[in-house]
Amino acid sequence: MTKINLARTLREPAELVAAQLAPAEALPALERVAARYAVAITPALVELIDTSDPDDPIARQFVPTVAELEMQPGESADPIGDHPHSPVPGIVHRYPDRVLFKLVHVCAVYCRFCFRREMVGPGKENALSDGAYRAAIDYIRSHSEIWEVILTGGDPLMLSPRRMGEIMADLAGIDHVKIIRLHTRVPVADPSRISDEMVAALKVEGATTWVAVHANHARELTGPARAAFARLADAGIPMVSQSVLLRGVNDSIAALSDLMRAFVECRIKPYYLHHGDLAPGTVHLRTTLAEGQDLMRQLRGRVSGLCQPDYVIDIPGGAGKSPVGPNYVLAVQNTAADAREAETETRYRIVDYCGDVHLYPPEP
Repeated sequence: MTKINLARTLREPAELVAAQLAPAEALPALERVAARYAVAITPALVELIDTSDPDDPIARQFVPTVAELEMQPGESADPIGDHPHSPVPGIVHRYPDRVLFKLVHVCAVYCRFCFRREMVGPGKENALSDGAYRAAIDYIRSHSEIWEVILTGGDPLMLSPRRMGEIMADLAGIDHVKIIRLHTRVPVADPSRISDEMVAALKVEGATTWVAVHANHARELTGPARAAFARLADAGIPMVSQSVLLRGVNDSIAALSDLMRAFVECRIKPYYLHHGDLAPGTVHLRTTLAEGQDLMRQLRGRVSGLCQPDYVIDIPGGAGKSPVGPNYVLAVQNTAADAREAETETRYRIVDYCGDVHLYPPEP
């Protein structure tokens, strides 16, 4: 394996070329990609990339490609419908007892498949203003049905321990908020940020803290990452995993099994395996639902029950998540509307948590 040891995060296409992560002839195209979508690859992840492997699963997640400029029908800047459920800036209230609280719009590393890729990066705000933060806290305080607050973004662990401690205290001070969950890639992308000070900031009186860790390949769970997970677990902070099913990354039973076992070894309970969202420029990374269902069938018979995530899809338009594992969906064959297309189009009826039925992919 060819490794490159760099001391700082790579953010410019020219830096990717210099680090042998992209060919020189791709530079003009990569500059067009970077003008639209954020690019950042931390030293911890650069170190994992095998530059001699054109199909390296780590590079595939983080190194931009010209394919990202190709939009497909059905792809959307807001593929899971955050905006219609945002009563005030920073808050998404889709489910009755919980809200997303989007504190920041920056990440340690930018995934090429990110469903919020149009909301972060060039020309976007980095964080909520003080006024917007107070309005979001007031919204949570005024809605007694909110039992859980999910800190997301961006990545909330990009904040300093001091600021994180202030936010945790503000939320724990609201009587009806009992659970504070953080969604993060930082323990994998920049393990040194999970310091003793950060761990201490995450523990508060009055609410229970959970951490949802995002990783998609077992190689991401390095020694430093495992040490960061151990600091959280040893402090009594429970962890769950979130992964995205990605073509060429974890869409084999061997890769998926290795990933789920690695989570459990780190005291992280596998939670969600997300079907790839219809984010713009991501078709080259998406699998089909049928492929995901087949992998889940194989996983059930291959690895421990501790290693089983829920395979879910965020229904386009904001209807929320639905499990789409075996026996949850019905394929419907519809003749393509365009007479020039000779083949049929497969759509699925998916039932959301309210019992409403949706077609996936949506009708054009």
